[in-house]
Amino acid sequence: MAEILGTFEQAVLLAIARPKTPLGKQRYGRAVLKEVQHRLNREVTAGAVYATLDRLEKKGLISSEVREGDEQRGGLPRRYFSIEPDGIRALNETKAAVDRVWSGVPWPLKGAV
Repeated sequence: MAEILGTFEQAVLLAIARPKTPLGKQRYGRAVLKEVQHRLNREVTAGAVYATLDRLEKKGLISSEVREGDEQRGGLPRRYFSIEPDGIRALNETKAAVDRVWSGVPWPLKGAV
């Protein structure tokens, strides 16, 4: 059965999957955090993003590697993330499922809320 991702998991995965974002091509934790905040248009805690990154990695949807830091970071290493084929598959399946659910419903919705 396909894994249907939650909105926040999608935002984190898409931050890694995008070929280039307004924040550049870097896919380390802080850049992912900034991209998720930008796309969701709200403040997001670093803890929420890092917990989601760890969960996605345990599921095999992303992988990470630690690289040496540069002088600008005082030599501190950084963990970089990559999306795995299962992550792409999960995003595609989630998008298809959401599209099926919304099929036939005019957007934006009108009426009393």
